[in-house]
Amino acid sequence: MIYPYKGKNPKIAESVFLADFTTITGDVEIGEESSVWFNSVIRGDVAPTVIGCRVNIQDNCVLHQSPNNPLILEDEVTVGHQVTLHSCILRKKALVGMGSIILDQAEIGEGAFIGAGSLVPQGKKIPPNTLAFGRPAKVIRELNEHDKKEMDRIYTEYAEKAQYYKSLQK
Repeated sequence: MIYPYKGKNPKIAESVFLADFTTITGDVEIGEESSVWFNSVIRGDVAPTVIGCRVNIQDNCVLHQSPNNPLILEDEVTVGHQVTLHSCILRKKALVGMGSIILDQAEIGEGAFIGAGSLVPQGKKIPPNTLAFGRPAKVIRELNEHDKKEMDRIYTEYAEKAQYYKSLQK
């Protein structure tokens, strides 16, 4: 379902795939070829949510904000199953593993990988091209070429799957 909130309507590119049972409300913008998978909720009823191009937000995610703190996902970001994002910034090609929580004003650097089940606390900065893991998340190591290729494979496959599923909705 797509809902306006106090005069703010979601702006969703035509090429976006929205799976059944997603909810999007308020000041939310979603860029070309992105996908929002089953049972995810994106609320823009406190501050803006800006989602770039070729972003995949997998099943059962929750995206929200605190007052005056937008949620920003740059291009080609992967958000794994059951992730909670709250007023944070995910830079281009970042990947957040399943079941992770990223809190207010945290910033995940370009091409960084947050391991499954991690908690990135409020205000924490994860450097670009690193693997961070744990509760609280700590940088484990620099990413290698294999890691980067795997991250590229994931967002590319989700973009392709999204277009396939979108074709079934016509």
